[in-house]
Amino acid sequence: MAEVTALTPTDDDMRRVWRKVGIRIIPLIGLAYVMSYVDRANLGYVAPSLNKSLGITAGQLGLASGLFFIGYILVEIPSNMMLRRFGARKWITRILVSWGLVTMGTAAVQSVVQLYVMRVLLGFAEAGLAAGILLYMTFWFPRRQRGWAMSVFFIMIPLSGIIGSPLAAAMLSWGERLTGYAGWRSLFFTEGLFTVLSGALVYLLLPDRPADAKWLTPQEKDAIQRRLTLETAQQNAHGALTGMRQALSSGRVWMLSFAFFAIVFGLYPIAFFLPTMIATLAGNASTISDVSSVLLAGIPSAIAIVAMLAWARVAARRSVVFSTAIPLAFGAVGLLLATFTHDDVLFIGAFCVSVSGVYTAMPQFWRLPPLCLTGAAAASGIALINSVSNASGFIGPYMTGAIADATGDFTYALLAIALMLATGLVILLTAGRKAERATAQEPLDQPHDTAKIG
Repeated sequence: MAEVTALTPTDDDMRRVWRKVGIRIIPLIGLAYVMSYVDRANLGYVAPSLNKSLGITAGQLGLASGLFFIGYILVEIPSNMMLRRFGARKWITRILVSWGLVTMGTAAVQSVVQLYVMRVLLGFAEAGLAAGILLYMTFWFPRRQRGWAMSVFFIMIPLSGIIGSPLAAAMLSWGERLTGYAGWRSLFFTEGLFTVLSGALVYLLLPDRPADAKWLTPQEKDAIQRRLTLETAQQNAHGALTGMRQALSSGRVWMLSFAFFAIVFGLYPIAFFLPTMIATLAGNASTISDVSSVLLAGIPSAIAIVAMLAWARVAARRSVVFSTAIPLAFGAVGLLLATFTHDDVLFIGAFCVSVSGVYTAMPQFWRLPPLCLTGAAAASGIALINSVSNASGFIGPYMTGAIADATGDFTYALLAIALMLATGLVILLTAGRKAERATAQEPLDQPHDTAKIG
């Protein structure tokens, strides 16, 4: 990058800086996020094996999946305040190492009760990761760049499905030969070990803020900080919340929390139960093996990555509410289509539509909270929104498993999930639109920086 002169940076100059920042930090925090979603979905991958080994029913599996979110909900806000105090590098490393060790310990469970205990411990260990990363992104990217940065980052969720499915299939097939333990036990141990190693990488390579990045020049650090500072001042002038108490008592923040709760409700039941749904709802329980259903479950994630990248280009020129509402509507429609078909290809195709819609809505939604939250309000408000949404991680899988046990299939469970997505759409179009209008401001195109990066 060329030497810096004392002129205002051009758009091309800053694009190079944002690209540099994205290449350096998004893969690192993305790695942590991939490991978290692989870890959350592993119960779905090993569900048939757990049923054979421990006698776990669909309802018990849903409860085990959901118990994870007890700790996540309780510790989310304190965790984000700790990250703000101690720095992202140390705190995210702590989270990764502790949950990796718990995951490795899960490989040794011998009963359903022991599995429940480990899932609760896992939730407390991992709590704060998602909200912490979302807060961390606001330390680096202003409003205009946050849209594409969030879209690239959230690709890690469907990518976790692409990585997790073959990893689970491999360990289920060959894990016992490699480790001497059952395939599902080998999977837990391997994922836990990878998570601990990921924590070591984060500690070594992740800077807390732009000022700590050795790979940025002093002029680049100054340009980024000036832009972020100016944007914060503009947000405060337009009524953004600044204090923790303000954020936690704000009706606007709580409505955003409910909206994201509904969006995430369309994610976790599918992540946990899709392999089982493929083997039952599609009518092929006798012909589709455990490994095949796991591999097929990775197809919607691959399609979702393409959809997220394509929609990010469209969304950059649209409002946040529009950019979130359209894919969310596709998420609900896809589930309805899956409910009314028993053809293998159409069933998986419907899930490709639904999963793509939900995944695409998530990064677009997260453009909205930073518009009305800064400082301590951003740390606590983002944590609150994510904490409330994670309640769906408990309720959704448990409800899905319970309905499947009661009815014998997943039809009514899919209808309930589609209804929840539609509810989130209504909240977004009402309360979300009001929040966006209340903090409306022009994006920063030409801030009054005093450095030129060429």
